[in-house]
Amino acid sequence: MVSFASGDNMINTTLCYICRGSDYLMLHRTKKENDLNHDKWIGIGGKFLEDESPDDCLLRETLEETGLTLTSYRYRGIVTFVNTKYPSELMHLFTADGYTGALRDCDEGVLEWIDRDRLSELTLWEGDKIFLDLLRRDAPFFSLKLRYDGDTLLEAVLDGKPMQI
Repeated sequence: MVSFASGDNMINTTLCYICRGSDYLMLHRTKKENDLNHDKWIGIGGKFLEDESPDDCLLRETLEETGLTLTSYRYRGIVTFVNTKYPSELMHLFTADGYTGALRDCDEGVLEWIDRDRLSELTLWEGDKIFLDLLRRDAPFFSLKLRYDGDTLLEAVLDGKPMQI
């Protein structure tokens, strides 16, 4: 298996923002117990299974969570999450603008199409606002490191350069 991160404690995940016109499909995480994302709005995705590539995980998680099969998607960046209270995570970030199938209920929360201009009104991780802005501006492939203490964003580093937060 190819490892995308050093160290056994780094979790590999995917996250995808599926586009429909000016809307993103968002998941309001309300149904899972002991969920570090509880009550937050996030994109679609999850943890790698053994031997999965980022694409494999993206396609499987999207189908499992939404009932949709992606037909057009783009790998946008890598986000490293470091948190004093949760395991470290290497997230492979995607957007998608093509899919087949019918949206179905998700066992992790409520799926809703949200206009991108309204995302700032939702309960999001602070760091998500940074990469959502990069997606909005169609930034080239990026590497973003976000360091948290629980829910508090302490540091953001974009392509090796510290950001003002």
